Amino acid sequence: MQKHWIAIPLLALTLNGAVLAQTAEEKGLAISTEMDQRDLGWGNEVSDSTMVLRNAHGQESVRENRMKALEVPGDGDKTLVVFDSPRDISGTAFLTFSHANKADEQWMYLPALKRVKRISSSNKSGPFLGSEFAYEDISSQEVDKYSYKYLRDEVVDEQDSYVVERYPQYKHSGYTRQITWISKEIYQPVKIEFYDRKNALLKTLTFSDYQQYLGKYWRALVLDMVNHQTKKSTTLTRSNYQFQTGLKERDFDRNSLKRVR
Repeated sequence: MQKHWIAIPLLALTLNGAVLAQTAEEKGLAISTEMDQRDLGWGNEVSDSTMVLRNAHGQESVRENRMKALEVPGDGDKTLVVFDSPRDISGTAFLTFSHANKADEQWMYLPALKRVKRISSSNKSGPFLGSEFAYEDISSQEVDKYSYKYLRDEVVDEQDSYVVERYPQYKHSGYTRQITWISKEIYQPVKIEFYDRKNALLKTLTFSDYQQYLGKYWRALVLDMVNHQTKKSTTLTRSNYQFQTGLKERDFDRNSLKRVR
């Protein structure tokens, strides 16, 4: 993910896990940069996921998928998600090239139509395959995509956390702002609140069951997104994480989406 170099002591410094800064904006940036820096160097990863969609009445539908991700030094990550079930979406593949300083690129292969569809920048706020995750939620969260403001320290879900507000700097975001609770212990998100274009609370995403890999990298195994306006929700449960599996750029070729199995 994109690095952000900070002068010391002009802007911020990190001392024994505590972030010090002159202003709320600088401190918010410093905390977010520290979170980014701690997750550098994983290279590539694969995992399996179960996505449970619930409507306002609590009725559920289940989708199974596989994900591959490639870390791109100096830019955003590349991710490929392939759905295996249910039958009506089996073979659907979704490819993202995330970027820090320009619009993300996203494509979806629809097997029923046997064609690759590019997701336009103006549609990034739309729902990802009917879930409560938007297309922009699926891409990697690069530091330079946002501006920041530290709000306070707070304990949430028994975790001492920094509370940082961030504001999307890219066009066509469906959000005016996001409030993020970041664990002081592992520098990973505990909760994110998303506010819509009218600045009303739209969704809350909670992260739980964190596991550490390679002695350094933390991944939440359960992500629960609740839409407060529609009363719908989506729970994403991840498993079988593997790192440094030898994935290359060619494994994320948009021209090969139709051949993904």
